Amino acid sequence: MRQIVLDTETTGIDPNDGHRIIEIGCVELIERQLTGRHYHVYINPEREVEAEAISVHGITNEFLADKPLFKDIVEEFFDFIKGAELVIHNAAFDVGFMDAEFARLRPVRKTADHCGIVDSLAIAREKHPGQKNNLDALCKRYGVDNSSRELHGALLDAEILADVYLLLTGGQTALTLDDSDENSGESGGIRRLSSSRPALKVVHAGAEEEAAHAELMGVIEKAAGETLWGKLEP
Repeated sequence: MRQIVLDTETTGIDPNDGHRIIEIGCVELIERQLTGRHYHVYINPEREVEAEAISVHGITNEFLADKPLFKDIVEEFFDFIKGAELVIHNAAFDVGFMDAEFARLRPVRKTADHCGIVDSLAIAREKHPGQKNNLDALCKRYGVDNSSRELHGALLDAEILADVYLLLTGGQTALTLDDSDENSGESGGIRRLSSSRPALKVVHAGAEEEAAHAELMGVIEKAAGETLWGKLEP
């Protein structure tokens, strides 16, 4: 099963008001394992970014001035996500913007016609009713490190959401490491421990260490009067 954890940043909150996507970040899962492949791009929205939006993600109009237009990246983006199940936090927001961008071009595409869609926010609300279920709250709840998340960013948020989603839905079986930058985007691949790393060396206690341990256990057992390990057969 191929899943793409996806996030976007935008010029504002409503695509029906002409607001546009300015950043897309995606990370790939295969059979619930992070592969290290990602897609990341900034986009010139051909309009001003609202000040309120800049305060959330920090992406300015000046920064976006020389970035590609959506029409210039649409094919590589679509090729990356097509046929996959998209995992998105508050999916209606991002999919609404994606469909609005697709509708401006030919051929017109609709996200749900080419991808499955999973809303991790809906899953979190069902699992934790009555609680905060934004990404920061879920990171705290599941022990996911989001200390580098001072501002919203599509790729960083997608990476964090991937960790949260896997924990929210039962964990993952392995982690991989891919330092290559052969995939499109301006940031490096996701760094994760490799499942193929060498086995850890097993270090056994020496005679002196075993004697010291036995002496300490004897002191504890004498003070306690009786211990569970004292009842075990040698």
